[in-house]
Amino acid sequence: MAALGSAARAQTRPPNIVVIYADDLGYGDLGCYGSQIQTPHLDAMAAQGMRFTHFYSASSVCSPSRAALLTGRYPIRTGVPRVLGQNDAGGLDESETTLAEMLRSAGYATACIGKWHLGNAPGATALDRGFDSFFGIPYSHDMWPRPLMVDRAVVEQPAQVEALTRRFTDRAVDFIAQSKDRPFFLYMPHTAPHIPLAPGKDFDGRSGQGAYGDVVQEMDWSVGQVLEALRANGVDENTLVLFSSDNGPWYQGSPGLLRGRKGQTYEGGMRVPLIARWPGRIPEGAVSDAFASTMDVVPTVARWTGAPLPANRLDGADLSPVLTGEASQVERGPFFYFNDIYLQCARIGEWKLHISRFDIPAFVPLKKGVTRVNLRLPRPELYNVVHDPEESYDRASRNPEIVASIQAAIAAAVPTFPAGVIDAHQETMRRRVRDTPTAAPPEEAEP
Repeated sequence: MAALGSAARAQTRPPNIVVIYADDLGYGDLGCYGSQIQTPHLDAMAAQGMRFTHFYSASSVCSPSRAALLTGRYPIRTGVPRVLGQNDAGGLDESETTLAEMLRSAGYATACIGKWHLGNAPGATALDRGFDSFFGIPYSHDMWPRPLMVDRAVVEQPAQVEALTRRFTDRAVDFIAQSKDRPFFLYMPHTAPHIPLAPGKDFDGRSGQGAYGDVVQEMDWSVGQVLEALRANGVDENTLVLFSSDNGPWYQGSPGLLRGRKGQTYEGGMRVPLIARWPGRIPEGAVSDAFASTMDVVPTVARWTGAPLPANRLDGADLSPVLTGEASQVERGPFFYFNDIYLQCARIGEWKLHISRFDIPAFVPLKKGVTRVNLRLPRPELYNVVHDPEESYDRASRNPEIVASIQAAIAAAVPTFPAGVIDAHQETMRRRVRDTPTAAPPEEAEP
């Protein structure tokens, strides 16, 4: 009888949405993506749903990636082009509609449990941007004084890092139980495996892969608890669950075979795992090489829930045909890789063109009076990131027509972005740089 009741509810109401978002988890940090870290719950989730091999964050750092996820737009459009500090007055632009606001307008219960990091000032908090409740850290847990909050009240300061994953998990399980009789949206942005690394006592030393492996395993356990709560409350078959990461790995963790890390526009900084599960709607054990991004979440969820799309122009695409197995790809325009306000790369199909790069990598301490400069590359670099995910072989000299077509797409897109982006791009392209010719790799060395 309980199963019949569950099936009846699934037919009469829109699906629940659960988005679980890791912090600094690399493309190669899950068992189902080739890691030596054992992640049985996420591996099982992939076996029960679809795993993506070309899924991208819209940024290689924290705050902008979250802005893109919740708005469906490039972060440079949303007022969050860079990481927000704990004392910053800004946040998401007031004109933006978040995923939570979109779903709450359609009658959903909404909760943010974990790391917010999209504004700490009045008007910019999770409660101000569509969430009925908030439990977590308002910014990164390496920022001081690291308060743990329930809605707007500080309940612990500094928060115990080693207890956060379990606390988030317990709260998420309670939210599911309390919301099972109405559509709900659970946004669960973990603080793990961002540093400082502090696994809970049940996971300390458990992975055999150091503290990083321990916190990844604890997060995997957390995913298992959330999935079990969906089953126990009879809502599993009517819930879309998405698991991904905000960007690539920082000092620890693995980008797999990808080049680069957090803070960079190489693949390792922005290509991340995506596992999608919805029993009966998403085929089991599927692996998709479709090009997709965090900006696709808003239009996809709107399609499946019937919630009204935001008024602002979206940069993402409805991914539902790929998720149901009806299509192998969805139609989309070029994808642009931004670092802060600088457009550094663009991808069309399997080809990615690098046009600029910082002179000093992100997170390298700067001497007093020194600033990073975004430099135009003397010659654009072209990589086939399907066959050469390491971005090892520059194919620009052999494919001038592809270089020209991507450059034309960049030129057409730049005027559509905010004035600061346009100015930064023009400044970069005007900057004089020295061209040092290098020998092309031999034909037989190319993939």
